[in-house]
Amino acid sequence: MPLLLTLGRGALTGLGKHPSAGAALPPLRLTDPRVRIDPARMARYAEVCGYPPLTDRVPLTYPHILGFPLAARIMAARDFPLPLMGLVHTSIEITAHRPLTTADRPEIAVHAEELRPHRRGTEAVLVTEARIEGAAVWTDRSTYLARHPTGAPPTEGAEPGTGPQDAGALPVVEEWRLPAGLGRRHARVSGDYNPIHLHALTARPLGFPRAIAHGMWTIARCAAALGLDERVRAHFRAPVPLPSTVALAAAGHRFELRSPRGVHLTGSS
Repeated sequence: MPLLLTLGRGALTGLGKHPSAGAALPPLRLTDPRVRIDPARMARYAEVCGYPPLTDRVPLTYPHILGFPLAARIMAARDFPLPLMGLVHTSIEITAHRPLTTADRPEIAVHAEELRPHRRGTEAVLVTEARIEGAAVWTDRSTYLARHPTGAPPTEGAEPGTGPQDAGALPVVEEWRLPAGLGRRHARVSGDYNPIHLHALTARPLGFPRAIAHGMWTIARCAAALGLDERVRAHFRAPVPLPSTVALAAAGHRFELRSPRGVHLTGSS
């Protein structure tokens, strides 16, 4: 099923869902047995995300894009307990066990592993794997949050870990000005047309005063700037509104993305 149709189906199947960490997950594992990695599409993705011009080496974050249509089908299913539209990517952990190239034809497999409570709603854990000859060569564990009332006491001020006092001592290594249309540019190369990323008019009904950058763009941009090609872990602490200016700070294995609003992302390699 084309990805845009899947996202449209998810908008409909999400109507009337009442998220809960105690709900049952569908026992569904979707696979695409021999995925062709299109060099032209990969090059467009690399350009949007700040990777250097590539030959046949697949960027560390790109297999997530290859697996996203399968993940979207799982999250768009009627029996998936969270509504697809408005889900917020809250964390990711990627491990590349060996490099992938455009000559490879990996099997991509995705399944939902668990639901768990979050102070702002319910999170789902989705696992994506790339396999060659039965062996996992790349793994991604991502969490997605459906925001809803939980009965938890409200948090005063900013989200924990997002305030200026939490910016820490990591030195700034790069600064980026993000245009208003960045979400639309990333949607065209990733297929993720979640309305929270596209325009203020489509983000506001889902609780965001402005469009926000894709979490996958922020982690890909950091990985590209830091030259990460084997492992990356990140927590998306606060949305990055568009347009805005953000700074990448890094030292050793730690990094973060921050702005005058606070820390948006913390990660490690």
